[in-house]
Amino acid sequence: MEISGMNPNVQMNRYMDAFERGVLESSVAEFNSELTARNKRVAKTEMGKDDFLLILVKQLANQDPTAPVEDKQFIAQMAQFSSLEQMTNMADGFARLSEVIAASNSAALIGREVTVVDGENTVTGIVEEVKGREYPQVKINGYYYSFDKVESVRS
Repeated sequence: MEISGMNPNVQMNRYMDAFERGVLESSVAEFNSELTARNKRVAKTEMGKDDFLLILVKQLANQDPTAPVEDKQFIAQMAQFSSLEQMTNMADGFARLSEVIAASNSAALIGREVTVVDGENTVTGIVEEVKGREYPQVKINGYYYSFDKVESVRS
């Protein structure tokens, strides 16, 4: 903050009084409420396992006590939830497996001649180094390129 007539290089030690603190807290609270409202307006396009479980729990909590959900229906819903969770776990496992395979394949390129297509540029050279685990990069002619940009490999 620069105050007219003062040297800008001089540091000011100034504490906020109660009024200034109140104004600042009010501004922060208003900003946070706008941000929260904006985030709530963003529509969710996919339902996850947490959403499914939340619906199931709400259904159980709000069921008519004189006519509860039949056992068969409840078991079917639990089986659907279990299937959804297993598919989610499999997708995560496949993603990790893909990362391991990419890292392994990229390490096998050290010392080999490769051609990399990076946008409109095509670069050919010997792989000097490989770095990265999740998103491996190969070093060719002193520059790093993403492993997924490698088009061809020669021995």
